[in-house]
Amino acid sequence: MNFAFTEEQQAIRTLAGEILAAEMTAERLAAAEREPDWCDASLWQKLAEANLLGVSIPERFGGMGMGFLELCVLLHEVGRSVAPGPWLATLVHGALPLVEFGSEEQRRAWLPRVAAGTAKLAAALLDAGSAEGTPPATRVRDEAGGLVLDGAKRAVSGVGGAEVLLVPACDEHGVGIYLVNPRAAGVALTANVTSTGEPLFDVSLSGVRVTEGARLGGTTTDGAAVLRWLALRALTAIAALQAGVSDSALRITAGYVKERVQFGVPIGSFQAVQHREADAFIDLEAMRWTLWQAAWRVAEGLPAERAAAVATFWAAEGGSRIANASLHLHGGLGSDVDYPIHRHFLWSKALELHGGGASATQAKLGADLARTGPGEIR
Repeated sequence: MNFAFTEEQQAIRTLAGEILAAEMTAERLAAAEREPDWCDASLWQKLAEANLLGVSIPERFGGMGMGFLELCVLLHEVGRSVAPGPWLATLVHGALPLVEFGSEEQRRAWLPRVAAGTAKLAAALLDAGSAEGTPPATRVRDEAGGLVLDGAKRAVSGVGGAEVLLVPACDEHGVGIYLVNPRAAGVALTANVTSTGEPLFDVSLSGVRVTEGARLGGTTTDGAAVLRWLALRALTAIAALQAGVSDSALRITAGYVKERVQFGVPIGSFQAVQHREADAFIDLEAMRWTLWQAAWRVAEGLPAERAAAVATFWAAEGGSRIANASLHLHGGLGSDVDYPIHRHFLWSKALELHGGGASATQAKLGADLARTGPGEIR
């Protein structure tokens, strides 16, 4: 593959970086973290006006008509700015399945609004009653000419400000994904605030009624296949955010150690500090190369499960080491919430666990290598 960005991709990177840098001042970041939906509304609209929210949405629905690699370029810049917002929930968990699997009616209803910044989406991917990788315990049944959903979901991001929630549920024929109004009768949301300030919601569904047309893509769409398709892209998107967070953390730390003076010299001249920074840079390079390889393979329609798992491992392992090094090299200032580095540390730790963690990912890769040898995960 060619790791160089195209002119269009570089333009997205530059434009997104300029908007995020201009909008996300320290004061705006702190204010956005206190918002109930954990989002700066002005920034969201600015990105919509630049059509960046529609980067992976087809042109006929108001987007740029580009692809997953370009979306990862945008998410990398979002990570660098640590700007609160439903980036994964709306642009990855919600919009991508609608683009790929949604019916024409569903696409027309939601994709133009996502691109315009007037609607946010979310997806309830973790079922409270079933283990990861197994069919959801949430059930759907026919009743009086419609459908009724019952179940519980956990750790749902972005649903507080979302217009529609994608809900995987099972019936006797298999798994379907249903578009649900988060404020419909029978839906209860319970917010749990995380260390970054982002609310993750427990979602209870009790007798929630939807129409037949609410099933993503119609009755013939295999929801289990959609979830596998989405998991690959969600993991890679997390790696993109993490690479951006780590890049920014390392740059801030490099600037700090050049200016912080002890014993009459900058601490960046100490060999131990230089070694720590050099190790962090090596981790960052590993994160970058594995991320862009995975994103490229996904965008090209190539087998990418193993590449995404490798990128996930480095996002967790390398991201954790960079976050720790950045905080430690700032000394006591690293714990000052008025200084920016604490925010990068918290984001990095949250994203590390979002992807499943380094140990779990490494165990999965090791088991698969032992079973199948070189090649993609089966």
